[in-house]
Amino acid sequence: MNNLKRFIKSILSCITLSSLLFLTGCQTLPNVNDLSPITVSEARQATAWELQGKLAIKTSTDKLSANLYWRHTQAGDELTLTTMLGTTILTLNATPNSAHLQLDGKEFHDSNAQRLLERVSGWSLPLDALPLWIIGIAGQRDEIIERDELQQPKRLLNKQTPPPWQVNFLSWQRQSGANVPRQFTLARGDLHLKLQLNQWQALGKPAVIIGEKS
Repeated sequence: MNNLKRFIKSILSCITLSSLLFLTGCQTLPNVNDLSPITVSEARQATAWELQGKLAIKTSTDKLSANLYWRHTQAGDELTLTTMLGTTILTLNATPNSAHLQLDGKEFHDSNAQRLLERVSGWSLPLDALPLWIIGIAGQRDEIIERDELQQPKRLLNKQTPPPWQVNFLSWQRQSGANVPRQFTLARGDLHLKLQLNQWQALGKPAVIIGEKS
């Protein structure tokens, strides 16, 4: 947990410095390559997506709020945290076999994203499960405790590592034709996270119309 405190304080110091100096050297959000926005009837149909929202982290001694950008594809994940002024404070690029984390001007590498994040921050965050929770789906290691009136998960437990993560889906919304969470929380010990999805976009290969050149 000491690593977590140092991690949050590093981000908080970056946010404070950015606010005082009005820094403008922020990074541009990752570009979408050959994937295009698509419409789906169910979120699980999207093998790739991107979201923009907010992330709040709170412990017994510290708290932090940041803008969140996440692009998830079958090839890997690109995650960026920025201040309210748009200054990049953290980026995580991960594939099934490698992970690269940039934080507070330093770079960290590992072959596993979850292990890398835990080593740097002290978190044991279930990164494999998060993409499922973002689209409102329980994973194989999740136990659904409660469902809402539409039979969507309302509360679940992830027992991958003790103590279990408690996930609560607070509200839902319609995005890209599918019903996805708008706000949900994760809690484990004194660590609490709240995610708000302001925009979720399903991505896929652009449709090729017969007669058009590819």
